[in-house]
Amino acid sequence: MIFPPDHPSVPAPRIGVLLINLGTPDAPDVPSVRRYLAEFLSDRRVVEIPPLIWQPLLRGIILNTRPKRSAHAYSQVWRDDGSPLAAFTRLQAIALDGAFGDDVVVDWAMRYGRPGIGERLAAMKAAGCERILLAPLYPQYCAATTATANDKAFAELARMRWQPAIRTLPPYFDDPAYIDALKQSVEARLAALDFVPEAILTSFHGMPQRTLALGDPYHCHCQKTARLLGDALGREVIVTFQSRFGRARWLEPATDAVLTALPGMGIKRVAVVAPGFSVDCLETLEELAIRGREQFSAAGGAHFAYLPCLNDGAIGIDMLGKLIRRELEGWTRTA
Repeated sequence: MIFPPDHPSVPAPRIGVLLINLGTPDAPDVPSVRRYLAEFLSDRRVVEIPPLIWQPLLRGIILNTRPKRSAHAYSQVWRDDGSPLAAFTRLQAIALDGAFGDDVVVDWAMRYGRPGIGERLAAMKAAGCERILLAPLYPQYCAATTATANDKAFAELARMRWQPAIRTLPPYFDDPAYIDALKQSVEARLAALDFVPEAILTSFHGMPQRTLALGDPYHCHCQKTARLLGDALGREVIVTFQSRFGRARWLEPATDAVLTALPGMGIKRVAVVAPGFSVDCLETLEELAIRGREQFSAAGGAHFAYLPCLNDGAIGIDMLGKLIRRELEGWTRTA
């Protein structure tokens, strides 16, 4: 097609894959953490308390006390290339870029913080992406994770005059490719230990108990992931939930409570895996690998191991490639 001389440049049609993860502060300091928490804890999907009640508590108490503790926690796990969550998500995008054909662009974004979802969607559209797969990297569906990531993307799309076609990656909590990847990763990590665990804990991020009663499938998804992983490993695993916040009742049993109780039950060698997280982050590296170890040891435990997430390892990248390729079917000839 021949365009008139004054016609704006038109990029060649392309397809985009946007990996989306939760978010992170820009730095492990109090001001950065405060900005991040203000955005994160103001999301109505995350905190379902009426704003007239919640915002005075958030602005008057929580944002004046929690950032200092959280900044200290972040400082213990911060990498040379930034927050572990952002660093690993970026490395996943780099590893997958080019895996689906020359006309498929793979990028990444954070629901809270930077790079923002709107920024990266705009960049994809400018690069000629007429079709985009949104890929929230949450194996188990939850309104406070998967839904809010998609909400944010669609809110940004609402600003566009010319929208791309959109697909979303479904939760993959029971996908055979995911369970097999977990199995391979856990078995390899266990084989490298200098002790044999008497128990394996699968620690998932907690949610308020009321979310289950309201119809959120997250609890059920976590239970099924753990059951399928246990079946694949040929041994029982213990399901626990971490990261409680506030006074409301949360999903149980709590990871810290179980770690503290196990030595008294005669279980003094334990391994912990976090199959609800696609990459390692503050909640796995500080809450589990550091504080979890301390809690278990203080209660009389003798051997503790945290088994890392799939991250950007070959097993995890192969699994993500399979899931994404399946969702791109009909859009690409290589799918």
